Amino acid sequence: MSESLSSSAHQPEAMQLAQQLAERLSRHISDVVVCPGSRNVPLSLALLAQPGIRVHTRIDERSAAFLALGMSRVSGRHTAVVTTSGTAVANCLPAMVEAQHSHTPLLMLSADRPRRLVGTGASQTIEQQGIFSTVTDTVQIAAEEDVPRLSHALSSQFAVHVNVSLDAPLVGDQLPVAHATDAAPREPLDLWKDHGCVDVDLSRNTLVIAGDEAWEVAGLEDVPTIAEPSTPAPFHPVHPLAAGLFARGEITTDGSSEYADYVAKTKPEQIIVVGHPTLHRPVLGLLTDPDIEVIILSRTDQFTDPAKTGRHFGTRVKVSGRPRKQWLSTCRGLSEVAAEAVRSVLADDTHGFTGLHVAAALTDGLGVGDAVVLGASNPVRDASLTGLPFGGVDTYAPRGAAGIDGTVSQAIGVALATQTLNPEAVRAPHTLALLGDVTFLHDIGGLLIGPDQPAPENLTLVVANDSGGGIFESLEIGRPQLRASFEPAVGSPHEADIASLCAGYGVGHVRVETLNDLLVALADAAEYPYGIRVIEAATTRSTRRALDAALKDAVGV
Repeated sequence: MSESLSSSAHQPEAMQLAQQLAERLSRHISDVVVCPGSRNVPLSLALLAQPGIRVHTRIDERSAAFLALGMSRVSGRHTAVVTTSGTAVANCLPAMVEAQHSHTPLLMLSADRPRRLVGTGASQTIEQQGIFSTVTDTVQIAAEEDVPRLSHALSSQFAVHVNVSLDAPLVGDQLPVAHATDAAPREPLDLWKDHGCVDVDLSRNTLVIAGDEAWEVAGLEDVPTIAEPSTPAPFHPVHPLAAGLFARGEITTDGSSEYADYVAKTKPEQIIVVGHPTLHRPVLGLLTDPDIEVIILSRTDQFTDPAKTGRHFGTRVKVSGRPRKQWLSTCRGLSEVAAEAVRSVLADDTHGFTGLHVAAALTDGLGVGDAVVLGASNPVRDASLTGLPFGGVDTYAPRGAAGIDGTVSQAIGVALATQTLNPEAVRAPHTLALLGDVTFLHDIGGLLIGPDQPAPENLTLVVANDSGGGIFESLEIGRPQLRASFEPAVGSPHEADIASLCAGYGVGHVRVETLNDLLVALADAAEYPYGIRVIEAATTRSTRRALDAALKDAVGV
């Protein structure tokens, strides 16, 4: 009998089962995030002993799950989060929801009490089977013969919940010895679906709207595209602010400029939706126009069609014809008008230092090889207005369920996984995250990394701090007649001392109050890696509604 098997035989049944699971996991994953707890001790010890698995430890289960999700966004493989029983499991629901809706691999591995104790009032015992039933089914493992079910789940599902029943005694008198494995190369999970081909005549005026999960669709390379930040950079980009100009149907010049009287048709005859667009109301509004034929492409079970206007559905296209030069020129002109409108509004000092200025400074300074994480609410929309997607920059955004929770942890996960891809680099690639203050404070616990844990070597968190929920300024609740209840309902002002909070977590911090100071801080961050550094930009939201109105006026919609 080999030494490892002999050592396992002297372990209690719980530890033997944990070792079998650790060995099986090593065939599929490279990273796990372990949360301290009693019931999951056998799993934690077995994973720490298993070759080829890197273990991260986090105190908070919600942050741990989002850390794992961030790593999976980069690797395309499952990253596991391991918890004890009880409410620890429930804390992973937000990350599991985002994983399922964004089609990102994530494994939630929960330890459980023996089945005989469920429903008896035993301490820290809840019904864990089916706890994520709106997201995924539970794979229940109680004995060695159940372990192969893990491999099936990891090869067939994005969000996976494995619930492991472990009975006392949990540990023996010695640490477990690793089970060596001849693991095959771990490849990204490929569960994309082919819904068939759609015939597309590109001689008709065609516009592509590409959202999160979009891919480069063969045949559509030359079609003007409104692309959200987390999509591949298109060859013919169209600024999202131009959506209102397309909706007008035509633009007329009056002969007062260098152009003679001329009427340009701007309304697309057909729109092709690729992936999961969610950001801009005017862009999505084009899909409700009854005069526009809508084609929707997806590689998952979900087709993004909230207005139920889709006429044709598929994954691939068979194209005929080619885009007309006049249409390409029109799209290019409208895009230039929109892009110039953003820059002209940013140059207007009356709006002060806003989150849009912060996004422009960040996007203008990006370099090839950088990675970017964009928080929900204003940051991802502002980055869309100021330049992303950007070729050569990997951009990640939580657009599955579009929540703000766990964004700091996801950014740390992206940074860790990105630097792992380049282990021989002289310095780690630069990862930047653009967050609002509410998003940052919501997951500030994600900054807690133990002294002996793997940590980002080159991560900059840019926090646009306007003391509250700036995105609501431009929404219906921001109307002047509703202002009396705005702050307690959605504004949520705070007086959090971000500098002191960062100091408490041992994270570098710099506060800037002007655009020039921000540019200097970003240039310094790009030149000199500091591990994790927070750049707090003190911005205003008092002018946000006026700024958005100015953008519309500058475009003429």
